[in-house]
Amino acid sequence: MPDPTATATFYEQLVALERAGEAFVLVTLVESLGSTPQDTGAKMLVTPAGLHAGTVGGGRVEAQALAHAREILAAPGPAGGKPRFVNWTLKGDVGMTCGGSVKLYFEPHPAGGSAWSIAIFGAGHVAQALLPVLIPLPCRLTVFDTRGEWLEKLPRARNLRAALVAELASAVDTLPADAFVLCLSQGHKTDRPILHRALASRDFPFIGVIGSDSKATILRQELVADGLAPALAAKFHCPVGLDFGTNHPHEIALSIAAQLLSERDRLAPGK
Repeated sequence: MPDPTATATFYEQLVALERAGEAFVLVTLVESLGSTPQDTGAKMLVTPAGLHAGTVGGGRVEAQALAHAREILAAPGPAGGKPRFVNWTLKGDVGMTCGGSVKLYFEPHPAGGSAWSIAIFGAGHVAQALLPVLIPLPCRLTVFDTRGEWLEKLPRARNLRAALVAELASAVDTLPADAFVLCLSQGHKTDRPILHRALASRDFPFIGVIGSDSKATILRQELVADGLAPALAAKFHCPVGLDFGTNHPHEIALSIAAQLLSERDRLAPGK
């Protein structure tokens, strides 16, 4: 049976990998000086299995670029999702006898389309305002709700999954360990079981709850009364979002998005 990738263009193969949710790195030769084996603009796609399509010159340059791309794919968490430039001299860094240098850009595309996972509990007005802000970002979004009619109102996007569940708290167990968690449910009574499950059994890097300072105080008191250690009961942000704007859903959404980005960057390796 003929290989369908043999006749597909480079960008068709890139899109196919994206749609399949497969991890890969797009490597682009952005600058070549001297006696280099390929021209500026050359590209290749690298998966965990190796070279998938294209070339940046073959030989030792390509072998080293392939190895570097696979190291990026193997790196855990957000560290593996960061794009980066490398500058290599052919003689000193690559071990070739010819002179010259290359500058390569490595653009990772993690499995599932993104390394940054955001779980939103509640598909109400704030979630509806927040999602258009988050969807264009390199993230993977899941929205949980018990109300199908609200999930139907969500925008359609490749990196957004709407999940209809019978119980919100039980969905906590399905989340990846590095997920950012947002409680935007119908209120205190529905937020509390989600929080208890998330704080008692998991160690998520960020948990945010919509509400007020007084709501946060009551939630923490009730979580401790339910047997949660005070140190764990303190590990959530409420009110979620940076301190600016009004109570308009779109302004709340912007403040939440700003806090998510700030926390993502603060927690990134090397910060």
